[in-house]
Amino acid sequence: MYTLFELQSRIEKAIAAMDYPNHPKNLYAPIAYIMNLGGKRIRPALVLLAADLFKGDIEEAIPAALAIETFHNFTLIHDDIMDNAPLRRGKQTVHEKWGTNNAILSGDVMMVESNKQLTKVKVEVLKDVLDTFNATAQGVCEGQQLDMEFEMREDVGITEYIDMIRLKTAVLVGGAMKIGAIVAGASKEDACLIYDFGENLGIAFQLQDDILDVYGDPEKFGKQIGGDIIANKKTYLLLKLQELAEQKDLAALASHAQNTTTLPAKIDSIKALYDEYDVKELASQQMRDYLDKAFAALAKIKVPDEQKKELITLANALMHRES
Repeated sequence: MYTLFELQSRIEKAIAAMDYPNHPKNLYAPIAYIMNLGGKRIRPALVLLAADLFKGDIEEAIPAALAIETFHNFTLIHDDIMDNAPLRRGKQTVHEKWGTNNAILSGDVMMVESNKQLTKVKVEVLKDVLDTFNATAQGVCEGQQLDMEFEMREDVGITEYIDMIRLKTAVLVGGAMKIGAIVAGASKEDACLIYDFGENLGIAFQLQDDILDVYGDPEKFGKQIGGDIIANKKTYLLLKLQELAEQKDLAALASHAQNTTTLPAKIDSIKALYDEYDVKELASQQMRDYLDKAFAALAKIKVPDEQKKELITLANALMHRES
């Protein structure tokens, strides 16, 4: 069995060896740029961890891992455009560096590059891999659309929110793992179970991100604490507060949402409401529930428990992170 670090190192080497055309330069240079900006490479590593779980050949799974990482970075280019974000991992975003039109086109080509990588898997599993990838990619786009629509709505419910983060974040985690399992020759039942593990882990991960945005350590979180509050972003914490709060507190919440000047006061006031209604603990319990679902699916997979250790270690590390 491989460790996560070993698989991440394999992925870094494979990314460094990827060779894009030199012409047109402004089409391919942005792709090489974002692919080499770094990151933890968790999603492609999950492809390889899943393949390793089922005793598959890691080298045969590398193209699928590269496809997942290329697709993920394609979504980052387009997300940054939609968010008008100036920085990604501390560096200029692609649209800031090359312009929006170039960024859109380079992102489009990255989707093509993902499919080119996927065609390198064994022909016996190619259809199942492509079907899983396409369903995953479509789900991510659906999640992004819902997230944008939620910004314009005041009636978003928690069930809708969970479904949005499932699509936007969690299906890529589940899809990556299912693809790794398929490449390794896992049974359909086990491939579906590893997908369930990944999807539920992804939902738990996003719920934890919501919590960390408010309650994380500023020195470790890597983003501005309270950023979601400043942006009036609909998170699990906000939606739960709206569900539980008395009318006077809902009125106070609405008033704080209009505050665009004294931001520290806005953060403190809304955080105080979260504390009053014990929203952090409720969100943490929901997070634990999805983590339990993930581990329940993993437990049903028909491989020795010893082979599951690295996945369990990774899941626990993700759920106890501070950044």
